[in-house]
Amino acid sequence: MTGEFWQTWGDGQAEVAAYHLTMPKYGQLRKGTCVAITVTEPFSKSLRVKADDGKHAKSDVAPAMKLNLIREYQTGVYNYRDMLSAWTWIEEGMPARVSFSSQEWCGHVWSQLIWGKERIAQVGHSYFDGEADRQRSLYTEPDGISEDVLLLAARRIAWPRLRLGQTYSVPVLTSLETERSKHTALVWAKVELTLGKDRETVVVPAGRFRTNPFRAKWPDGSWRLYDVEADAPNRVVRWTSSAGEKAELTGTSRLKYWQMNAEGGEKALEALGLNPVTAIIRSKP
Repeated sequence: MTGEFWQTWGDGQAEVAAYHLTMPKYGQLRKGTCVAITVTEPFSKSLRVKADDGKHAKSDVAPAMKLNLIREYQTGVYNYRDMLSAWTWIEEGMPARVSFSSQEWCGHVWSQLIWGKERIAQVGHSYFDGEADRQRSLYTEPDGISEDVLLLAARRIAWPRLRLGQTYSVPVLTSLETERSKHTALVWAKVELTLGKDRETVVVPAGRFRTNPFRAKWPDGSWRLYDVEADAPNRVVRWTSSAGEKAELTGTSRLKYWQMNAEGGEKALEALGLNPVTAIIRSKP
């Protein structure tokens, strides 16, 4: 990656972005929030974990971009909290590891993909009958990526890093969120990716932005559209899908959030348009 990339992403901070979320669930559109945390990390090639200083040989460590995406939304009496963690190798832009978990009142599920050049190792645990504890190996498509890293691909951080006006077809593996919510197997599909050349003006709660559209279109006609900030760091200010999902940016900050866990750190949420999570117990009148 270029020096311009590292001027932004080499400062030791994370980009924290918050969104108003509309999420399709059980045939209805649910309102909620989404937080995207994007940060570079030294990553172990052998263990596929963040590499602590001095614990690994230099040959075993390479820089990776981590995306943590947390969705929270209400479904009637109970709520969902889904979390995606995806790492891509910064130099080649290919996936390294993807994991997903979902918690709600019925139970929780967790699944992980370790990405190799020829095979992808999956481990999964679920409370659903027939999906309880699984280990399997999937084949890797040449130049294939995961649907779970499209948010990074839209920003030209992950492969295929399109030029403005370029269209490119790439094998895309079903997202782990889709596998969980629809109880369907992971499959590869040839997806057409397009980065629009013409700039558009998009207005979201965080303000007015000049953007370029990044569209992913599947063979069955379904699609995802990301409105990407035209200038660096190319933040995603809005995304929509043919299924009805929609997210609009409410605020972003560059933070060392892991150092802000003391009382008072929650004040930084104001700039993101978020409220602290509080436990409320209502007494009877």
